[in-house]
Amino acid sequence: MKKFFMILAAMALMTFTANIASAQDAAAPAAEEATEQVAEAAPVAADAPAEVPLTQAIKTKFIEGGAGFMSLIVLCLIIGLAFAIERILYLSFSKTNTKALLAKVEKALDEGGIEAAKDVCRNTRGPVASIFYQGLMHYDQGIDTVEKTIVSYGSVQSSLMENGLSWIALFIAIAPSLGFLGTVIGMVQAFDDIQKAGDISPNVVAGGMKVALITTVAGLIVAMILQVFYNYILSRIDALTIDMEDGTINMVDMLTKYEEKKK
Repeated sequence: MKKFFMILAAMALMTFTANIASAQDAAAPAAEEATEQVAEAAPVAADAPAEVPLTQAIKTKFIEGGAGFMSLIVLCLIIGLAFAIERILYLSFSKTNTKALLAKVEKALDEGGIEAAKDVCRNTRGPVASIFYQGLMHYDQGIDTVEKTIVSYGSVQSSLMENGLSWIALFIAIAPSLGFLGTVIGMVQAFDDIQKAGDISPNVVAGGMKVALITTVAGLIVAMILQVFYNYILSRIDALTIDMEDGTINMVDMLTKYEEKKK
């Protein structure tokens, strides 16, 4: 349920951004009218290139590439970004100051024993604290059992951190594939136009090829954007995994020393 709300929040954020862009486009005609009035007062050189707003240029390319395939590519970008943002938020909330947690657990062991250490881990957020808590739950079964429990539950936490990455990888693969498919279909349509015209005119060929290649460009851009997020998430997972492994080793050593003190 928490993952669903994270994805929903990410998609709402992107929708809000799109609404802002639409509002800017709505305000563009008024700005153009003001520009025309200024142009009438101060003529501009005839050969000066007209500046096209970025959002308007993107919309133009979107229409030229074909609404069907371009919509699917944009949908891949939106859903992929939603999963990526959800993972980034999850990993951000999973970050724990392991050294500070170990110090609190050690102090709790010295002052209140295993139950006090459990309370510290229970009230601390993050996978590291959860692993420590699972280990403390099996302390009465021996250090060997604690170590096995920590390793097993660490694998579970690693799987939870990687949850959703397969979907991002799927959209990274699908986006350029849709682009290539749109290109192939566009080229087929271009050859149909050539056949209907009965002449290999450069205008007919160039126009059809341009429209066909736009989908490939869009698919590759979407794949590159999602790939950056994917690699960033992997780096965060690697950092958290190293932190967990280092913390669990120190935790086992701490429990071993605590057991020796009790003897």
